[in-house]
Amino acid sequence: MMQAFNAIEKARVTLGSCQRRLQSAPTSVRCGRLVRINGLILEVEGLPLAIDQRALIRTGDGRTIEACCVSFDHGITHLMALDAETSVGPGALVYPAGTPADTGGSFELMERQRALPIGSSLLGRVVDGFGRPLDGLPAELTGVPAQGTGRLNPLRRSPIHEPLDVGVRAINGLLTIGRGQRVGIFAGTGVGKSVLLGMLARQCDADVVVVGLIGERGREVREFCEDILGPETLKRTVVVVATADSAPLARVRGAWFATDVATWFRDQGKHVVLIMDSLTRFAMAQREIALGLGEPPVSRGYPPSVFQRLPELVERVGNNEDKDASVTAFYTVLLEGDDSSDPVADTARGVLDGHIFLARELAEAGHYPAIDIERSISRVMPRVADATQMAQARRVKRLFGRRMRSQDLVAMGAYSPGSDVELDTALRVWPQLSFFLQQAPGEAFDLTASLQALTLLSDSAGGT
Repeated sequence: MMQAFNAIEKARVTLGSCQRRLQSAPTSVRCGRLVRINGLILEVEGLPLAIDQRALIRTGDGRTIEACCVSFDHGITHLMALDAETSVGPGALVYPAGTPADTGGSFELMERQRALPIGSSLLGRVVDGFGRPLDGLPAELTGVPAQGTGRLNPLRRSPIHEPLDVGVRAINGLLTIGRGQRVGIFAGTGVGKSVLLGMLARQCDADVVVVGLIGERGREVREFCEDILGPETLKRTVVVVATADSAPLARVRGAWFATDVATWFRDQGKHVVLIMDSLTRFAMAQREIALGLGEPPVSRGYPPSVFQRLPELVERVGNNEDKDASVTAFYTVLLEGDDSSDPVADTARGVLDGHIFLARELAEAGHYPAIDIERSISRVMPRVADATQMAQARRVKRLFGRRMRSQDLVAMGAYSPGSDVELDTALRVWPQLSFFLQQAPGEAFDLTASLQALTLLSDSAGGT
C-alpha cells in the first residue's frame, strides 16, 4: 500500500514538472534571416524582437553568436553582437534566445551564456560586461538575476551627511568627499590616474568596492587586479571588465552592469564605492552604437543620445532612502590633448558633484598624486566639513594657486621678496605644502590624520 502511494506521489511530481516545462516553452519556433551587415549593425528580416532582447545567430560552421536587439525599423530588426565577431555570413538563421531550433530531425534549445547573479558571492570575482565570469572560477552562484534598478525619486534620496575617508591626504583635507557623492577625476594620459584609483580602492572606508574597467587595455586588467588592488582588497571588490577590443555593446553594458552591482549592494544596507574607468570610453562606445544606427553627430562627432545616457548612468548611484547605505562614485574622464572643454568633460562636470583635476605639469615634475587643487572642487564639502576646515582649505588652495601662477617669475629671478606678502608666504611654506599634497602609493592617511596635517600647514602659513 505504501509503495503504491509513493509511486503515485512520484508520478504526480513528475507530471507537475512536465506541465511547468510545457507552460514555459514557446508556443512556436520562430527564426529570422540575416540579410545585411552595416558596420556594427546586423540587420535581420522576419524576426521581430523587443529592445534589449537577446538572439543567437547560427553560423555556417555550426557555432552560435549571441547578439542583442538595439533597434527596429519597418520589419527589419537591428542586432549588435555581444562579442567582436567577423565570421558570420549572409542568410544566417537567427533565433530568439531560449527557443528551440530545428537542426534537421530534432530541436536544440538555443541558450545564451548565463550571467552570474548579483549577490554577495560576486565579491572577489572578475566578470565581463554581461556578468560572465573571466576568472575561471565556478559560474554557479547564488543571488538575483542582473537587472537594472529603476529611477530613484529625488525627494526620497537621503541627503549626504557624513564624510568618506578615502585615505588620500590631499583629498581628505582639501576636497573632502561625502558618502553618496559622484566625483569626476579629469586627466589626460600618463598623469597617474590608475595609481590614484588604486589608492582609492585600497584605502577608502567602504564595505564593498565595485571597479568597472571600461575600454581599458587588456594588459592592465591583470596588473590592476593583482598588483594595484592586491588579494586583500580583492576580497571585498567586484571587478567588471570590458577591454578596448570588446564590442561597443559590451563596453556600454559593462558600465551599466557595474552600476547595477553597486546599487544592489547599497540596497542591502552597504556603503559602496564605485570606481569607473572611464566615463569617456563609455561615451565613445555609445557613440559607436548611435552612429551605427544612423544618429547624426552634433558635437565633435557625438550624437545626442550620448549626452542623454551620461546623466542616466550617473543618476543611478548616490544615496537611497536608507541613511546608513550609500554609493560613492569616482568616474575618470579622459581629456583629449588635456582639453577640459571636451563635450564629454563639459557634460560630466554638469552632472557630477565635484571634480578632481590631475595636472600634467605636476606629474612631469614628479609630484604625485598630481592633483591640481586650485582647479578641483568638492561641491558637498561644505555639508561634511566644519567652518574651521573650510577656512584652512581655502587658505591653502589660495597659496597653492599664488605659487603656481608665479612659478615662471620666480624661476627667472624676476621677483623681489617683500613686494607681495601672500607670494612671500606661499614661497616660505611651499616645501610643507608640497609635502602635504604628495603621497606615495603605499601610504595611507585617514581623515583624522589628514585634518591634523592640514591644521599644522595652515598654522605655519599664518592661519586664515
